[in-house]
Amino acid sequence: MTLRGSILAGVTAAALLASGAVLASALNDLPQDAVPIQDPTAALNSQTPVQAPPIEPAPEAAPAPASPIAVTPVTPPIVIAEAEGKQDEEEKADDAPVKRVETPAAPARRQRRRVAIVEAIDKITAESMRFEVEVGGRPVRFQRTLIFTARACEVSAPDEQVSDAVAYLEVSLQPRGVIQVNEPRQIFRGWMFASSPAVSGLQHPIYDAWIVGCKA
Repeated sequence: MTLRGSILAGVTAAALLASGAVLASALNDLPQDAVPIQDPTAALNSQTPVQAPPIEPAPEAAPAPASPIAVTPVTPPIVIAEAEGKQDEEEKADDAPVKRVETPAAPARRQRRRVAIVEAIDKITAESMRFEVEVGGRPVRFQRTLIFTARACEVSAPDEQVSDAVAYLEVSLQPRGVIQVNEPRQIFRGWMFASSPAVSGLQHPIYDAWIVGCKA
């Protein structure tokens, strides 16, 4: 081959290489065909199904009863641990002598008296008087208007904390010296206490009266 032929052959080869590069670049710029994505469930479905394990027969046993049977649970015994100190105290209490409870003595009775001593006052004239009324005896008139009758008179027992005199009186109102005489009208009946004359005494718009004491 001559020199000219060699040069032509080289030029032709170079031209072919250049045209191939241009063609490859043009092919890379063209859109690529879409490739479908394989469905994973299809691959799972295509797999060979797993065989189920063999079913074992049920064990033989007695048939269930027709009616329910009541079962009573067993309650375990509860053991309470006692402290040593408590046991010692109980032992000491058992060893201690038993104290006898003394029966309280019966309260003493009040002493009765035969005469009640009464004090009365006229709030209009400011006249006051202390007089005696016999228990179960003749009534006593004060200021020609009030009539006092004594039913009982007692003094406190020695075992009582407060020394007192108590009288059961009936007080009636009957004016005296008027033209028309009316029947006595009772204005008080009950117990009078010498320790509290303001509470248990007679309180009238004109007269006041209270117990002072009892006399044998």
